[in-house]
Amino acid sequence: MLLNFIHWNVDPVMFHIGSFGLRYYSLGFLFAFVLGYLIFTKMFKIEKVDSKYLEELLLWMFVATLVGARLGHCLFYQPDYFLTSAHWLEISLPFDLQTGKYTGYEGLASHGAAIAILLTIWLYCRKNKINAWWLLDRLVIVVALGGAFIRLGNLFNSEIYGVETSLPWGFIFEQNGETVPKHPTQIYESLSYFIIFAVCYIVYLRKEGKLHNGRLFGWWMIALWGVRFLVEFVKEEQVDFEKGMTLDMGQWLSIPMIIAGIAIVILSHQGKLKEGIFTDKRNKKK
Repeated sequence: MLLNFIHWNVDPVMFHIGSFGLRYYSLGFLFAFVLGYLIFTKMFKIEKVDSKYLEELLLWMFVATLVGARLGHCLFYQPDYFLTSAHWLEISLPFDLQTGKYTGYEGLASHGAAIAILLTIWLYCRKNKINAWWLLDRLVIVVALGGAFIRLGNLFNSEIYGVETSLPWGFIFEQNGETVPKHPTQIYESLSYFIIFAVCYIVYLRKEGKLHNGRLFGWWMIALWGVRFLVEFVKEEQVDFEKGMTLDMGQWLSIPMIIAGIAIVILSHQGKLKEGIFTDKRNKKK
């Protein structure tokens, strides 16, 4: 019977150059930022916004994504390990201090990345006098695409998969010594994020960037975190303390995101979110 399922035994490292190995996961991050940059460049041209803002934004987002995702995992999922005198330095170091084993920053959390990105957007927009709602509507388009590539990277790493299943598309993750098929939740999420990206980008292009500020961002929050909430029902617990919980940590962290999305959509429809690209008089010059 097991022959009916998908035996997944892919090496997570594409190739080695000496002691360096390029992982599919890292390649997913690279694709996400390169494609995100190209899409954002097109958006800025459509709306005639100076490209100098884009170059600075790319750097800020890169740092926020990595730092936020790492801190999110360490604080939300393994605080009992990382918030100790023996291991706290491992938050920023890619190896186990006690064994010296290279870990490559294992453990990244999308909720942490989301919080860091929102905080960074607020600081960036305040510095450059840019309307944060305008920027968020465009940023989430490429974030959805990035999330899709990252989840494919998780698939190649044979990590963050689901519980046992009898469905014919179940994956037997042989790299982890699994002998029974599991839900390929990485694929579920990746496909969902690709669809969210496609819908958001098509809406943006059809309206030629003429969107009510905050509305696309709000619907994106509802859709993306709604998918995350639902997929968690068939996903294995990531850490021991989640065992026995009605909702796991990923779901509890998704709920406020969904509620926030609903509130933003309502406020946008009520016309309570500031329109325009900039927060100063530059809007009137366009």
